[in-house]
Amino acid sequence: MSEHNVRQVRRRIGLVAAVVALTVAGGLTVTGNAQAAAGCRVTYTVPSQWPGGFTADVTIANLGSPVNGWNLTWTFPSGQRVTQAWNATVTAAGPRQTAKNMSYNATIGTDASVSFGFNGAWTGSNTAPTSFALNGVTCDGSGGAPTSTPPPSPSASVSRSPSPSPSTSPPPTGSPSDDAMSTVADMQPGWGLGNTFDAIPDETSWGNPPVTQALLHHVRSQGYRSIRIPVTWSNHHGPAPDHTIDAAWLSRIRQVVDWALAEDLYVLINLHHDSWQWINAYPGDRSTVMNRYTALWTQIATAFRGHSSKLLFESINEPQFTGTAGDTQSDEVLDELNTAFVRLVRRTGGNNADRVLVLPTLHTSSEQARLDALSATIGRLQDDHIAATVHFYGWWPFSVNIAGGTRYDANVEQDMVDGFNRVRDTFVARGIPVIIGEWALLSYDYTRPGIIERGELLKFFEAVGYHARSRGLTTILWDAGSFLNRNDLQWRDPGLFALMKASWTTRSATASSDRIHVSRAGAVTAKALTLDLHGTSFQGLWQGDTRLTEGADYTVSGTTLTLTGTAVARLAGDRAPGINATVEARFSAGVPWRISVVSYDPPTQSAATGTTGAFAVPTRFNGDELATMEAKYADGSPAGPANWTPYKEFWTHFQPDYAANTILLKPEFFAEVDDGPVTLTFHFWSGTQVTYRIVRSGDTVTGSPA
Repeated sequence: MSEHNVRQVRRRIGLVAAVVALTVAGGLTVTGNAQAAAGCRVTYTVPSQWPGGFTADVTIANLGSPVNGWNLTWTFPSGQRVTQAWNATVTAAGPRQTAKNMSYNATIGTDASVSFGFNGAWTGSNTAPTSFALNGVTCDGSGGAPTSTPPPSPSASVSRSPSPSPSTSPPPTGSPSDDAMSTVADMQPGWGLGNTFDAIPDETSWGNPPVTQALLHHVRSQGYRSIRIPVTWSNHHGPAPDHTIDAAWLSRIRQVVDWALAEDLYVLINLHHDSWQWINAYPGDRSTVMNRYTALWTQIATAFRGHSSKLLFESINEPQFTGTAGDTQSDEVLDELNTAFVRLVRRTGGNNADRVLVLPTLHTSSEQARLDALSATIGRLQDDHIAATVHFYGWWPFSVNIAGGTRYDANVEQDMVDGFNRVRDTFVARGIPVIIGEWALLSYDYTRPGIIERGELLKFFEAVGYHARSRGLTTILWDAGSFLNRNDLQWRDPGLFALMKASWTTRSATASSDRIHVSRAGAVTAKALTLDLHGTSFQGLWQGDTRLTEGADYTVSGTTLTLTGTAVARLAGDRAPGINATVEARFSAGVPWRISVVSYDPPTQSAATGTTGAFAVPTRFNGDELATMEAKYADGSPAGPANWTPYKEFWTHFQPDYAANTILLKPEFFAEVDDGPVTLTFHFWSGTQVTYRIVRSGDTVTGSPA
């Protein structure tokens, strides 16, 4: 029999098995912890079956008093055995099976339920069990309030749908009734659970707390419709040849997936950092890597084949390879892995027969050559349930603040528009949906403030929302903890989230800056900003609940908003260094644009001595903030790392410490600085520039104002 025919037979068998279901119910009484309640019902379903194997889901509904700790027992009538379980531990004594709760699902409240599942093996027939017992008491479905008098001993009753013959195969439950385009469109907007199950080695290793149902409920309540759950499997499976996934790890992933699906979220899971840990070696060791890759995806696909079509699989995160002659050859290598992924997932049957599968470009890049290579792969697959994915972190100099990329300017905008247009034209225009599987800015991190100035950041996030939406691209925000504080479920920057949320449906106006600077010396003068209305209309200026007066406090001429000298003086007050007041411009749509009034004196610096491992420039910021730093040798050539530009990378090469009144020059900066003098020019957001001269001699550094 050909491979194609084998796939078709397995698919039909999976479709038939999808409708096999059993419901068993029983009444029993509570006598303490780890005891059954006054009534329960057990539902046993077989959503997927194939030659020699099957997937079963079991739900225990508690109809009486709360249960704290449970064991569910049953006997397989046809000699079946459990090979892998999730959300419970299952042990066997011959045909008799015992499922015991995990630590996180031991309690079943009144009228609540708990579910677990397993993969099993069978020969001959796969007859469903006819009776279950919870904590030693057989069930028949009687319930009601707890009573001190035990109910009569019940007799078991079974309700079961007949097993259909292959000739009457119905479609699998949960299979999509429409195409991949509508599925991906329904996923907009999406939120990414970063630095969690992708963390190495475990869920909390990179600083985030364990995922809870409350977190996923909150994400859904904020308007998100999908969640990407990146998973690194490298440290959670056994050796070759089976590469058996650790049961506890798979159970935990399944638990979180189930929680998300219960919140009506679409869910996307993948192989994440596996990409650079071992998949990247594929060109030089095809057999070893492909065997591991196939083993993992076969187990994952099998474990989830009975799940709703709202679960999607993504083959590899940010694929990259060693040992190739270049990107063209790497594209060919990726084609092999993407193709193998689609074929093996489809072979597992059940809802995987038409589950939406997500394929990345090389490096998840939106370069045209990478898009063309993936387009060719998708064309050869002839599969209507495929989506493409790329990532987007913006124009690199702006995303990390290097080379003077301090502002959201035409370079940043054009990079975004060009990339989104390429993706739309290559895929969306041809009916292939696209997921921007990760997006943000590379250096946006609440623990490293100031790398990207907030107003410039807001412009970027507003533009991403608009340009992706208008091109039919679904976006999934990469959140490693910088946006949503998972400890208290509060947005770290509520204004930023409000702008992102508005961008899902409309545009928000912005301005040339979100701050006006007022010198503490001399007279206070009028200050002007340029508005970028984005199709909205200006509605007025407010300070808190007080509306400012047009004419006396501000004027608007075209797109120029001018605060009068009188208003600026009132807002600045005694002109204490730093932010004196904040006003907001309101518009006919979107969120307001907040404008801070900042008083400052020019920053001053003083002499210092240190080493290449620890050198700090004493700096009195005087209400101002640092934007960037230039470094040049005496001949005017760029000094330090990234010697193609004099502007160094914020935080990586230098870092302001406002509390300590210093600017730190990092060891990474000195690692590529020659002995001798270097002139540093510090650029501040007020427009002030301060020049400082350092001299390196071996590991010793001295510095003084120029």
